[in-house]
Formats: sequence, structure tokens, C-alpha cells
Amino acid sequence: MATTRQAERSSPWRAPILFGVLALLFVLEGTTRNALFSGSWNTSLAILNMGIISAVMALGLNMQWGYAGLFNSGVVGFLAIGGLAPVLISVAPVEGSWSAGGMRVAVALIVGLGTLFLASYTWRKLRGTWRVPALLAVLIIGFALYRWLFDPAVMAIEANQAAQYGNLGGLGLPVLLSWPVGALFAAAAAWGVGKVALGLRSDYLAIATLGIGEIIVAVLKNEEWLARGVKNVTSIPRPVPYEIQLQQDPEFVARAASWGIPLAEASGIWVKLAYAGLFSVVLIALILLAELSLKSPWGRMMRAIRDNEVAADAMGKDVTGRHLQVFVIGCAVMGLAGAMMITHDGLMAPTQYNPLRYTFLVWVMVVVGGSGNNWGAALGGILIWFLWTKAESWGPQLIALLTSPLPAGALKQHLMESAAHMRFIAMGAVLLLVLRFSPRGLVPEK
Repeated sequence: MATTRQAERSSPWRAPILFGVLALLFVLEGTTRNALFSGSWNTSLAILNMGIISAVMALGLNMQWGYAGLFNSGVVGFLAIGGLAPVLISVAPVEGSWSAGGMRVAVALIVGLGTLFLASYTWRKLRGTWRVPALLAVLIIGFALYRWLFDPAVMAIEANQAAQYGNLGGLGLPVLLSWPVGALFAAAAAWGVGKVALGLRSDYLAIATLGIGEIIVAVLKNEEWLARGVKNVTSIPRPVPYEIQLQQDPEFVARAASWGIPLAEASGIWVKLAYAGLFSVVLIALILLAELSLKSPWGRMMRAIRDNEVAADAMGKDVTGRHLQVFVIGCAVMGLAGAMMITHDGLMAPTQYNPLRYTFLVWVMVVVGGSGNNWGAALGGILIWFLWTKAESWGPQLIALLTSPLPAGALKQHLMESAAHMRFIAMGAVLLLVLRFSPRGLVPEK
């Protein structure tokens, strides 16, 4: 019985069938109009695009948890720092910001980093009674110099065209260049966290990533000179045409007329298809690279470390070093997803970084799809995002159906007002069902 059940889980047809069912859901969303589906290709493709980005997020987390058993509870922070890259790379520079205080901010940041390195060097080199006093002197003097440089510069930048800008702006480079830069930003943050926490017990990593995630989001909200904080940065350049450009193109107008689709709808579909193609190329390339790494000696070593760290250490493997490698790589993929998301939205809004959406839901994607399986993580990312989005409309419909026999009153009104929370209940129910009937995920690791 157990052998049969294991054979069913490992069926080579399982993944293609599930991806086929997923594709059918998007086709129904685009072609069928009823209580369950919108009948709009614009809506279907919009869900698909965010689903592909969510699949990239899940793939990065799967590299950490599925390959090495590392529990990252700060996914939201690495997405946020990756999302900063399109602002700093592709947005046009703000006139007068660098002359107001940009160079002084750069010098202040160099002084801050230099203080940390000098403090580390002092702690390593000195011994005896002078060790602690020297360390404190370096930190205090460095911090005072940093604030002396940083504070006036920030005030000057934020006062420059404060109503419209009040920040440094970017470099005005093509937005696609910001995607690898977002991955580098997240990788650098991951390296700092990993160097501190990965050599300790595994629960310290969970605490450290949770803290660093909230710190990154708090910095983005409060440091207005960087990305305008909660005032948001809009009009981030696109790698695809704008709808208005297509609507003013005679060739596209003729093409839309031949399709028999209204011009506004056709332009929206065309833009979303362009995004879907671009995102799909990135996702498939990442999956293929992840599969090659997983089947390489490095991937087999990572799984051996995950399954038994003590035995791997006894065989001479650098467990902490390998953990740091895979942690940095996974966070780099998350940073890439964060840059893709901001590019897709055209908006940098730090208030959108909710841990429930960008940490818990990504974990649900990995667990439901199949921890340790790259295709499973991608499937889970797209499927869970589809269900998460549709549950927002399905929830009130379900509550209205269930409460229809009840008379009008306080109870019925309370249940209807609580319908917005149905998406959270739905995700919990999906997670419980998968863990009950397929504990290793829909597409389990071989």
C-alpha cells in the first residue's frame, strides 16, 4: 500500500497534468463569464503575470528550504530591497539633489561602512585591557562623524522640490538593468545576515531574517531621500510599450480592428502578453539553472547537508559555508522577483510590503507546490496566487450563499462584513488539505 502511494506521488505525469489544470483555470478566467470567472483576458493575464513573479519568489525560497533546510522568515525584506533597484537605476535623476547633498550622503555611507570594518579589525587585532575601550572609541567617533555628514545632507535632499520629489532619484538607465542589480542588493543583505546567523542554531536564522526583513521595510518607509518613503515613487519606466502608445499607433489600431476587440482592451492584452513573455523567460531560465545545480555534485552535497549535517561535517564538508552560499543565492532570486514586481507595477510603495502576503503566502506556495522540487515551487507560486486573487471575489459570494436562509439582522451583517477575511481562511484550508493528502506537496521532490 505504501509502495503504491509513493509510486503515485512520483508519477512522471503528475506535474504535466497539474500544469494543464492550471492553464485551464486561466483559460476559463479569460473566456468564461459567470459567478466564478470574470470572462476577461485582461484579468486573466494580470493574475498570470503576478503569478509568474510569485513563482520566482517561491523558487528563491525553495532553494533555501528545499535544498538546505534554511528557514527564512524575512522574505518580505529581501523582496523590498530588490524592489529598490528600479528606483535607483531606471528613474531619472532629480535636478539639484546631488548638489544639495548627494555626495555628502555617499561620503557618510562610506564612513559608516568604514567604521564597521575598522571596529571589526580593532576587535580582531587588539588584546588585553585596551580591546574594549578601543572598540568603543572607534564606534563612537565613527558614529558621530557619520551623523555629522549624513543628517544635514538628508535634510537638504528632502527639502529639494519636496512636493514632487525630495529624493535623489535614479540613474536613468534601462529598467531591465535594475533586475540583476536588485538581485545583488538582496544578495549583499543576505551575506551580512548569513555571516552572523548561519554559524549559530537554526532558530537564530529565523529570528535574524524576521528582524532584517522588518528593518529593511522600515528604512524604505522612513528614509525619504532614498525612495520618497511613504510618499511613493511613481512612473517607473517600463520594458514594454504603454497602452496609450499602442492606441496611437495606426498599425496596432488596424490590428485590433481585425481582431474584433475594442482598442482599449486590445492594448491592455498586448501589454500584459509582453510582460508575460518577459517574465516567463526569466522563470524558465531560473528553473533550468536551478535544475542543473540541483543535479550537480553541489546540489547532491546540499541535500546531504540538509538531511544530516553531522554526517556531512564528519565527511569534511564546510556546512556553514555551503549554507551561506545557498542562502545568498536564494535571496538574490527573491531580490530579482522584487525588482520584477516593482517594474510590473510601475510604483514603489513601501506600505505594500505586508509580511502576510510576502512571507507567509510565499511559504504556502513552496509547501503546497512541493518543497525541494523547482517545478513544484513554480506550480505552487502560480496556483496559490490565482486562488489568493480569486478568493477575494469568491469569499463574499460564498458567504452570501451560506447566509441567504438567515433573516436580516446583526448576525448576517457581521458575517457579510467578515467575508473579506475568507481569502485567509481559504489559504489555510488549501494548506491543510495538501498537508493531509499530499504531505510532500503537489509535485514532491524525487
